[in-house]
Amino acid sequence: MCRLTYTYRQDTDQLRSGSTEEVARVQRIHLHQYYDDESHDYDLALLKLDRPASVLLAGHARPACLPPPTHQLEPGLLCWVTGWGALRSASNVLQKVDVHLVSEEACVRSYGHLVTPRMLCAGYRSGEKDACQGDSGGPLVCQEPSGRWFLAGVVSWGKGCGRPDYYGVYTRITRLTDWIKHVISAP
Repeated sequence: MCRLTYTYRQDTDQLRSGSTEEVARVQRIHLHQYYDDESHDYDLALLKLDRPASVLLAGHARPACLPPPTHQLEPGLLCWVTGWGALRSASNVLQKVDVHLVSEEACVRSYGHLVTPRMLCAGYRSGEKDACQGDSGGPLVCQEPSGRWFLAGVVSWGKGCGRPDYYGVYTRITRLTDWIKHVISAP
């Protein structure tokens, strides 16, 4: 199943004139019922917009597919994170960075018991590239050999930005696919 993923930004003052960004009203916010603010477990919310994403994004963006719960995320897979977050200071330009998925073992070595089964790590052991403050909620998308893009994760947390031995931590979409399907199929 391939569904559109929505990115909504309220702080439109960061845009330059002539931007193709569309603004939509949020009709409803669906926060995962087990979300824990301290541990960041189940760190996912879905927004119901006043218009379909296909209308909002027409010609400006492509959808990322929702992976099935059984989708295997291979360590080493090259993925992309996008966001409006910090480099050295806040940015008014949408940023992107390539990161590699890392094994669960490497993720646990970085963070220990803080990593739950609903999290995954991506980045570089040397800390070269990472998501940062202001990127939370942004997509981690990966491309399959077939060319199909899928949503692997959502920016959640980490220890600083781009620090050696500490990867970026993302909400693992495959562990929450059933919840996502339930929410988007509800009236």
